[in-house]
Amino acid sequence: MILLMGGTSETSLISVSLARAGYRVLVSCATQIDLDVGSHSNITLRRGPMDADEIYALVKARGIALLVDAAHPYAAGAHAAAREAARIAAIPYLAYVRPADTPYTEAGIIYAADHHEAAKAAFAANKPVLLTTGSRNLAPYAREAEKTNIPLIVRVLPEKSSMEACQAAGIPEDHIIAARGPFSLEENRDAIRRFAVGVLVTKDSGQAGGVREKMEAARREGCTVVVVQRPVAPSAPSFSDSSLLLEHIISIHPA
Repeated sequence: MILLMGGTSETSLISVSLARAGYRVLVSCATQIDLDVGSHSNITLRRGPMDADEIYALVKARGIALLVDAAHPYAAGAHAAAREAARIAAIPYLAYVRPADTPYTEAGIIYAADHHEAAKAAFAANKPVLLTTGSRNLAPYAREAEKTNIPLIVRVLPEKSSMEACQAAGIPEDHIIAARGPFSLEENRDAIRRFAVGVLVTKDSGQAGGVREKMEAARREGCTVVVVQRPVAPSAPSFSDSSLLLEHIISIHPA
């Protein structure tokens, strides 16, 4: 059986491809999002976050022979836990990495190494900030908003945990956009206009994550964009093409 750590839109394609090739696949999703993993009889879905010890226990209990990590590019903790569990269990660890979008070089785009750097850069413009990176890293932006008295608008998933994170960070209810993306060009433009946003903060989640629509909306509305760069992951066999990933799996672990 293959353990597929999923959660992004590519999870379905990978799981179905593996199932059709004859593999039994256990898909693990850390959240309760509506994740399509296909309906093949070889596919099983489990939900809930796991640390390295819990992943290791699952690997041993289910007889996992190989781990494929297709979690979100910015889920550094999930990646570290999966790598560690595979190392302890002495099974192959393979990573599917969603392709990054083409680097944007035009004026008005700032790249930041992490959320702390991004928060300082965003509020330095002295204009309302739209944060589109989710609810997990609100703290540095909330601190800068309070320090500068500049409005912070956050767009998060319409889930209880997201709303609780916003409340804990002191985000006013009328500054929260609770919706599930990816968002269209016009949806992004509407959010920018509605709150008179001058700076949009995003991650490089790739084309599937709706980055291009954000970039174009910001360009048309005259917004500065702050891009939080992807965390650098330790070297591991990685693939950005699901068909090449499948070929490699077949070569090292035939079904």
